[in-house]
Amino acid sequence: MDKDRIKGSAKEVKGAVKEAVGKATGDARLRKEGKADKVEGKVDNAIGRAKDAVRDALKQ
Repeated sequence: MDKDRIKGSAKEVKGAVKEAVGKATGDARLRKEGKADKVEGKVDNAIGRAKDAVRDALKQ
């Protein structure tokens, strides 16, 4: 598993927590930061999956 996938998953979780806390407290800035972190995490995760796919294809 590529390190970008791990980093991306961590960012997604962090973003989800921030977003939930922002919703619970009514903090719009925290909610927006959480959403942004989740998007960054999804991008990092996608990059990691692509790297894994290339690496697996080269092994064959």
